Amino acid sequence: MNGSALSVVIPCWRDAAALGRVLPMLRALAGVDEIIVADATETDECRDLARAAGCIVAHCAQPSRGAQMNAGAALARGDVLLFHHADSELTAAHIGNLHATMRDPALLGGGFYRHFDARHPHLRWLEKWARRLNDWGGTIFGDQSVFVRRAHFQKLGGFADIPLMEDVEFSKRLRRSGPTRLLDPPMRSSARRFTRRGPWRTTFTNGALLALYHCGASPERLHRIYYAAR
Repeated sequence: MNGSALSVVIPCWRDAAALGRVLPMLRALAGVDEIIVADATETDECRDLARAAGCIVAHCAQPSRGAQMNAGAALARGDVLLFHHADSELTAAHIGNLHATMRDPALLGGGFYRHFDARHPHLRWLEKWARRLNDWGGTIFGDQSVFVRRAHFQKLGGFADIPLMEDVEFSKRLRRSGPTRLLDPPMRSSARRFTRRGPWRTTFTNGALLALYHCGASPERLHRIYYAAR
């Protein structure tokens, strides 16, 4: 990124186990200049883990990913922000491609293609269609590790102050604001919710919430449904 620094922002809520796995891996990656954990957990466990790993901590009053990521971004010093979920796998290949891609000064941001592990085999066809939808300008979801130039993030006003669907809303504005790009390797996200609640039930719930949002349901109402399900 022409010498630009990269800040990784991780929103966290009751994710101590995932955080304990991902932080050591991130700390070992060349090209990651700082890690910021924006935590809304009621106890100190996640924040203690983050501080022990040498991360910057943003203590947030309640779980709301948009507000958490804005709080983390406000502490960031990097020229490029990468918003990453604690249960997703970030590797040297991801960071290397991100740095190489952002050497193009015209690019404002983007995300990674999606890949899920341990999913029901009958759902794997969704990955191919998700890739095509991304190529056609579809939504870049939060578990695709959205990245954006910090100056442009500030120009856009950050994530909307809504408790859910902040990634859908932000992706729409980011896509409309200028050139974006989807990168390989695909982002591998944990299938824990799929295996715990069942792949079909989880897929249906996520699709229903997205449909309700596009039909005008308030993010506040969807937030209550989503976190009740978790």
